[in-house]
Amino acid sequence: MDLQLALFDLDNTLLAGDSDFEWAQFLIGEGVLDRELHLARNVQFYEDYKAGTLDIHAFLEFQLKPLSLHPRSQLDAWHALNMEKKVRPMMTDKSRQLVQKHRANGDLLVIITATNSFVTAPIAREFGVDHLIATTPEEVDGQFSGRVSGVPSFKEGKISRLNDWLSTRGQTLQSFEASWFYSDSHNDLPLMKLVDHPVAVNADPQLKEYAEANGWPVISLR
Repeated sequence: MDLQLALFDLDNTLLAGDSDFEWAQFLIGEGVLDRELHLARNVQFYEDYKAGTLDIHAFLEFQLKPLSLHPRSQLDAWHALNMEKKVRPMMTDKSRQLVQKHRANGDLLVIITATNSFVTAPIAREFGVDHLIATTPEEVDGQFSGRVSGVPSFKEGKISRLNDWLSTRGQTLQSFEASWFYSDSHNDLPLMKLVDHPVAVNADPQLKEYAEANGWPVISLR
């Protein structure tokens, strides 16, 4: 059997919520971030993302700065608590079953997300997905600098990051008998248009309209 590729967006796709948004909300709730300074900005960035107007570099500066202010051991402890409080409740049975269906089929599984890899790597492990393409926070001597490393995995950036990753394996999208991409967001339309089987999951209004007009499956994992 020729290998098939299954790509999954994470936030509001495999997760019934947004891990990026909830991480900042968690830090605000723990008193790590100042509520007055950060709450409105976090909500505004999330609204910009949904509207398709997000300035990814301004957002990453906001989202990655807290990583640079604390030792890695403290960040890891907070992340473990965040997984328990915020993330696991967003991991639905239907999402786990979808991943398992592709795993049982022998497909190559990849989570591809704009959310940074510090937040998302433990979530990918929890889903049992070995391969993660995410925005990469820069590290200097084992500590986060607060800056991004390389191309953010966002909009067209997901295509370049995926192509770069596949090239390290000696592959391209055309290497696969079939490719799938599951996403909730119109921000992912550039990559969705390139795969054989784009699937709209709990889709935002713009993606739902496009998917229905083009005969793509529209499903819910909630």
